[in-house]
Amino acid sequence: MKTVNIGVFKTDDSLESALKEALKAADWDRHVRGKVFIKPNLCSKYYIQGAVTNPVLLFHLVCLLRDRAEEVIVGESNGYNYCCDDALAMTGVKKVVEKAGGTAINLSNDETVNVQSDKTFCLNIFPLPKTIVAADCVIDVPVMKTHEFTTYSGAMKNLFGCIPNDRRIFLHPKFDMVMHDLLVLLKPKLVVMDATFAMEGNGPNRGIVIPMNLILASSDLLAMDKLCCEIMGIDWADISYLKFIDKHLQREQSRTQIIGENIENVKRPFLLPYADLAVRTQRWVYKNYFLTRLCFGTPFLNMLQGCLNVYRKVDTEIKGKEWIDKHWDNSLPR
Repeated sequence: MKTVNIGVFKTDDSLESALKEALKAADWDRHVRGKVFIKPNLCSKYYIQGAVTNPVLLFHLVCLLRDRAEEVIVGESNGYNYCCDDALAMTGVKKVVEKAGGTAINLSNDETVNVQSDKTFCLNIFPLPKTIVAADCVIDVPVMKTHEFTTYSGAMKNLFGCIPNDRRIFLHPKFDMVMHDLLVLLKPKLVVMDATFAMEGNGPNRGIVIPMNLILASSDLLAMDKLCCEIMGIDWADISYLKFIDKHLQREQSRTQIIGENIENVKRPFLLPYADLAVRTQRWVYKNYFLTRLCFGTPFLNMLQGCLNVYRKVDTEIKGKEWIDKHWDNSLPR
């Protein structure tokens, strides 16, 4: 049986030292070679702690990789409502990556290559950025957080941004299969989980920021997500796409070995997303391909967004605040 190592280290003394220790535990030197592509989480034009990958972490990671790799490229795709070029600039990611000796790119502007596998469910002859396909090593650098529509977001979910089309939202009705297929097609070698700051409640970018002061690293994305769920007090089997991947992914049986911190000492229960009317509506829409195209591919979206924005303003001031006051325990470390 294969043993999968996951390094879990505190950043209290030094983020750089914790990163080095976590990478060492994950046997990173066996995976890093040639052209390396790094996929951070840039879910906003602005740097939001616990939502966007920490630029300082990316700086140290690129610096370390430049000593071993021929080339290091950091990339993300356009969001539904914003351009990745803006996110790279305004979060500071482009600046720190270039300072460390790497290159930052917008995957939505990259040439695409059609890829396929007999192990995929729905992404057949699918266009992906040539930069990722040509890379010798893909490294996933997500953020530990909860998510309004998938409950949990981490290593697997972060791969969704590798799809260069900014209308990838249309794939949500088949989200479980899409996540499985991206793992098969991209074959990431490493995951470095940014838990310097995590997020609970209504992530991916409007939740409550939690300073976890942790860096985790592994060569197995599914094992990483399972462990992060355990740390956050979430049953990974309740996360639909993780359960689907665990059932259908063809891989060698393995056991997980934790190196570094005692997991019991870093666990803390995360507040799950508050499902207001806006969230419940969007979850319902995502279940149906026609409704998803109607709401996010036609002018109908503008009217819908207007109504939901008005509702959310009232809900945040009244019901949402009451809900947080009721469920958020201020005695827990933040």
